[in-house]
Amino acid sequence: MNMSTKVIIGAQWGDEGKAKIIDILSEEADVVIRSQGGNNAGHTVTVNDEVYKFHLVPSGILYPGTSCIVGNGVVIDPKGILEEITNLHNKGIATDSLKISLRAHLVMPYHKVLDGIKEEYRGNSDIGTTKKGIGPCYMDKAERSGIRVCDYLNFEVFESKVRENVKIKNSIIKNVYEQDVQFDADEIIKEYSEYLEELKKYFADTTVLAHEAIVSNKKVLFEGAQGTLLDIDLGTYPYVTSSHPITGGVCVGAGVGPTMIDECIGVMKGYVTRVGKGPFPTELFDETGDKIRDIGHEFGTTTGRPRRCGWFDAVIGKFAVRTSGLTSIALNKIDVLANIDKVKICVAYKKGEEILPEFPASLEELAKCEPVYEEMEGWGEISHIRSYDELPETAKAYVSRVEELCGAKVTMIGVGPNRDQNIYVN
Repeated sequence: MNMSTKVIIGAQWGDEGKAKIIDILSEEADVVIRSQGGNNAGHTVTVNDEVYKFHLVPSGILYPGTSCIVGNGVVIDPKGILEEITNLHNKGIATDSLKISLRAHLVMPYHKVLDGIKEEYRGNSDIGTTKKGIGPCYMDKAERSGIRVCDYLNFEVFESKVRENVKIKNSIIKNVYEQDVQFDADEIIKEYSEYLEELKKYFADTTVLAHEAIVSNKKVLFEGAQGTLLDIDLGTYPYVTSSHPITGGVCVGAGVGPTMIDECIGVMKGYVTRVGKGPFPTELFDETGDKIRDIGHEFGTTTGRPRRCGWFDAVIGKFAVRTSGLTSIALNKIDVLANIDKVKICVAYKKGEEILPEFPASLEELAKCEPVYEEMEGWGEISHIRSYDELPETAKAYVSRVEELCGAKVTMIGVGPNRDQNIYVN
């Protein structure tokens, strides 16, 4: 079987510029599949100066010949996805090829409210969620009380599940969190029935569609949201998302077996950013950090929050390569580091007198870690360069050191936000 299946994941804390790489590879793809997360994720794609922001719809929708699938591992806010579909229609983009998994869970209005209440309740130990209801929706999924897309097709089941959930959530909001918000099941049933009726034409058993596409040798691209260190199992817990942004999550969230994946591409930035709280060993608190944030436009797609910025961390890079079996790295935004005299790469952590070559499990331990840096010569402007050979030798040396330290080949180098600002490395 000559498969051509590629997985693209974020190999840091998210925001690595996956959307651009997904967009470039979507052009050749027959099918693009999203397998986890919800509209807490934001992908920004710039095409001919037109900016598209995606939260649930795979960005492959911009290509007329590409089918787009929202897999069973995604949690769907029906209102959110309808708004996205409407925005696409307003820009003249058809969505006929979009399919939504019957097994996907629905984000309900009480999930969003509980998300906000829980964050407030945590006080100073808040996680910094986007308050889109994603965590509470995955909680219900794990607790086996969630409502799925297929439930709507059996309306009695849908109605009874909404009523049951509203009763429990109202009680929790009132008695546990001592808040006044109370939900009306009839209102939710009416509102969601209207959304789901509009979305009904997109519903499908997407595991069948994914399988058929792969066995018939179509080019299939799996797009990840968030990043490795936000994985619920392997990330910097508890400052993580509620799903699996690593490559393993793709198999579960799209309903395909691991033997059906050919290539795993990890997207990294030439530096590291993080949104919200939690330890960040290479974080910069100086002018260089501010410069990287401003030049790199490091503000959240979904929230607009400024991102924390730091030097490239090869301990994280190596961790991502290992836990996701990355076959290659797409290294983005190295143009942002232009005109910095000396650039640094973190090669290990130091905790007291101890050198840690691997990323620790415990956040308390990570907080005590200091980066061990290697310093390299910087480079000038490179955003106009389109071939590897034309890159300054210092930039090539940097890329090559990233490869050595992380243990995977860099096959794409991003030198700007546009689709054409990408260098392929053979």
